Amino acid sequence: MTTTTIRYQTDILGKGFEQATLEFPDDFEGKVIGTLVRKKADKTTSKAVLYIHGFVDYFFQTEMAERFNAEGFDFYALDLRKYGRSHLPHQKYYNVYDIAEYDAEITEALNIIGNEGHDAVLLCGHSTGGLTTTLYAAHHPNHPLIKALWCNSPFYDFNMSPFEKKFAIPKMSALGKPFPDLLFPSRLNRFYVPSLHISYHGEWHFNLEWKKPTYHLVRLSFVHAIHQAHKEIHQGVSLNIPALIMHSSKSSYPLRFNHDAQSSDIILEVKDMIKYANKMSGDITLCGIQDGLHDLVLSKAPVRETVYQELFQWLKSKHL
Repeated sequence: MTTTTIRYQTDILGKGFEQATLEFPDDFEGKVIGTLVRKKADKTTSKAVLYIHGFVDYFFQTEMAERFNAEGFDFYALDLRKYGRSHLPHQKYYNVYDIAEYDAEITEALNIIGNEGHDAVLLCGHSTGGLTTTLYAAHHPNHPLIKALWCNSPFYDFNMSPFEKKFAIPKMSALGKPFPDLLFPSRLNRFYVPSLHISYHGEWHFNLEWKKPTYHLVRLSFVHAIHQAHKEIHQGVSLNIPALIMHSSKSSYPLRFNHDAQSSDIILEVKDMIKYANKMSGDITLCGIQDGLHDLVLSKAPVRETVYQELFQWLKSKHL
């Protein structure tokens, strides 16, 4: 597609949020779209943010957008193909064979952001989005717009035992190529979405069809795609832009809903994020957040205030 075809309309989030549909060549399931959501700052600015969501997720974090706006950034977010606003009836949710498939959306979004008067972009991603954006930044070291990377609890390794990671994951990944639709237990913690949503124990409103309370089975195509991406991360990638890798102070594995479900990362292992961030070369900053949830900007109010203070202080130190 060309950026001259962009037409924004009011987004479901209202209050200044707009969305535009991005069209791409058909893939193995047929028609493909992405959705670019934006919220502009009150004053004209040349700085922007591009945010990429995680697995079983979509963009709904209005407070994050508003905080960036207040700091002088226009805010943009993508709902990737087959997620949230971009899911089409003929598609299986979240179905991907290679995370490089998302490069098309990111590249097109950056083109649009550049054409809309910006010359500096903070690329950021949560969880699987953190993995995707880390590799995108590594693969596009000379991109004229990307000036920094912020990862919010990036998915740098499977949250499994050393034995499973060494033996089970490679076998499942190999099966995922010839048999992409075979299903495997996801092991996503069942307390995570209830810790967030207003109708359970949280404070946030979001679409429970797009960010499901439970997701028991994943396709082996996803395991294969993530495993291939992890292999590159585990070898150590090089970044020529400053990167802030932010994570909770701890992970936990509650067997019933308790305090840990609302004060720790119950999806991924924090130690893995630290381990593989330390293998990266470049200007890398790690930042642990006490009592942070897996999506740090959805933590309790005092915790996420710390997230934003640390983030914006870091951005200022990098002259953004």
